[in-house]
Amino acid sequence: MENLEELKSEILCKINAVADLKGLDDIRVSVLGKKGQITEMMKGLGSLPLEEKIALGKGLNVLKSEVESAIESQKKVLEEKALNEKLANETIDVTLPIRPETQGRIHPVSKIYEEVVAIFGEMGFDVANGPDIEDQFHNFNALNMPANHPARQMQDTFYLNNDPSQPFDMDTAYVIRTHTSGMQIRTMEKQQPPIRIIAPGRTYRSDYDATHTPMFHQVEGLVIDKNITMAHLKGCLYDFMKAFFELDELPVRYRPSYFPFTEPSAEMDIGCLKTKTELKIGAGTDWLEVLGCGMVHPNVLRAGGIDPDVYQGFAFGLGIDRLAMLKYGIPDLRTFFESDVRWLKHYGFTPLDLSSMTGGLSNNGGLAR
Repeated sequence: MENLEELKSEILCKINAVADLKGLDDIRVSVLGKKGQITEMMKGLGSLPLEEKIALGKGLNVLKSEVESAIESQKKVLEEKALNEKLANETIDVTLPIRPETQGRIHPVSKIYEEVVAIFGEMGFDVANGPDIEDQFHNFNALNMPANHPARQMQDTFYLNNDPSQPFDMDTAYVIRTHTSGMQIRTMEKQQPPIRIIAPGRTYRSDYDATHTPMFHQVEGLVIDKNITMAHLKGCLYDFMKAFFELDELPVRYRPSYFPFTEPSAEMDIGCLKTKTELKIGAGTDWLEVLGCGMVHPNVLRAGGIDPDVYQGFAFGLGIDRLAMLKYGIPDLRTFFESDVRWLKHYGFTPLDLSSMTGGLSNNGGLAR
């Protein structure tokens, strides 16, 4: 039995001193394997007298159990050590792209947003931001759109129940804003004239085809001051379109139209040349509608807390996605939102291709064609 204690001490010392899992397994095989020390000793029990066989067999079983327990315990320690070493040596930068491209692309909508802000920023416009979920006062009522206006019907507008515990009530429900025009009212409520702002952002309508999507991007413009006239509106938009399309001259025209929040109202067309294969902006035989505009309706000024007998102004609205389609020759609006990396690689811009009036807007060299 003294020999068993010495053997136990020797084996446990080896187990505790082993440095890796392979060395531990080698010890296990040398001790407990088919030809291991303990296994060979058990094979020799048959030649011993009965009393010695019982005593030695019992001791060997206890030794075997203690060795197995020690090996299992040391295995857990070595596995944890090996895992920590592996994690330390095989770190992964999760911020790296999974694709082989070394550089991402800026979406055309983001690029147009930068260009629009750059141009109107040079004109002295501030950028106003507001909520995507809007109450009906700011989205409709204050903009001179009565309850029976077609745009307020559920087939055109997304409504949200403001109290889920109660039955849906269309009269009190919130809407996911159908335009950024609500920022006109919110700005007038907080700021007295002179006002000169643009309000870019996402808008939502129940529509989906090649030129319409349920979510799209729009920029609203508002100028209010004393003695503002339609001439100021026309000059502002003309300068914007020339700068945006980067043309020295651009034919434009204004057609009478109707919008409930402006009076008089107009739609702006720009000159172009249309063929079966391309659309060229500039001098040509055709016209292309690009935006709606007009003088702010007196009812809208009153809703915003401004006296229409003292102040007047103009407003306009245009689609950022449509501008991107025109400027960069993108045929289908739906592809803007399909998250196709191949499409973005083709139409996107390099990250450092910044838009500015001094450094250039589109910098067409940055277009990934």
